[in-house]
Amino acid sequence: MTDDELIAAVRERVAHQDLPGPPSVDAVRAVEMLVGQPMPPLLRRLYLEVANGGFGPWEVVSLTDTGDWFSDCADLAEAYTEFADPESPLPPGIVPVMDRGGAMWALIDFRTADGQMWDWDPNLCCMEHALAPLGQSLAE
Repeated sequence: MTDDELIAAVRERVAHQDLPGPPSVDAVRAVEMLVGQPMPPLLRRLYLEVANGGFGPWEVVSLTDTGDWFSDCADLAEAYTEFADPESPLPPGIVPVMDRGGAMWALIDFRTADGQMWDWDPNLCCMEHALAPLGQSLAE
């Protein structure tokens, strides 16, 4: 599937939902500045062409606070800042995007153009081993 086909499929899947409208390009840039990396192009397009959060299998966190929280965080900057704590083993550039509940998250690597996905599950073992690569991109 191409990125265009993926975006069309996501739009169709969420068409019946009352999701927040897309954020501004400036809001995308602000998150990129905070993370220190450009947003993977497909994720950027999903935010700018579909909605400011709420899409995806576990409802992607909004890029800006829309009042519709799709996690315990108001927006992506808050989610990233909480995970980027110096005490956290999360490497810079890996951004939590989907709260799966029970302290589990799906994360995306801004350092990779295809948006490699990571899993965060501190319930499996311990905090030191909570982060694991999924070996798949956002598109996959």
